[in-house]
Amino acid sequence: MIEHSKITDFQLRIKIKNAEICFGGNQKLKIYGTLKCASGKRMKRENRVFFYTEEEAEKNGFRPCGHCMKTKYQKWKNGLI
Repeated sequence: MIEHSKITDFQLRIKIKNAEICFGGNQKLKIYGTLKCASGKRMKRENRVFFYTEEEAEKNGFRPCGHCMKTKYQKWKNGLI
């Protein structure tokens, strides 16, 4: 997990461009989703974190986003994950 406040914008752009970082999350709400999600783009910088994989996000106790990851969210909500 990489906190947005602990990485420079330049380093972040490089990691995203090289497809190293694929998911973002809200540290306070414990929600993760795709980097293109409109909900994720609105969150405050100090709450934003990044993940290399979905497994990493789930290991850290994050749940899938209900907007950009509807299928996974429904499985999580129904207790299948």
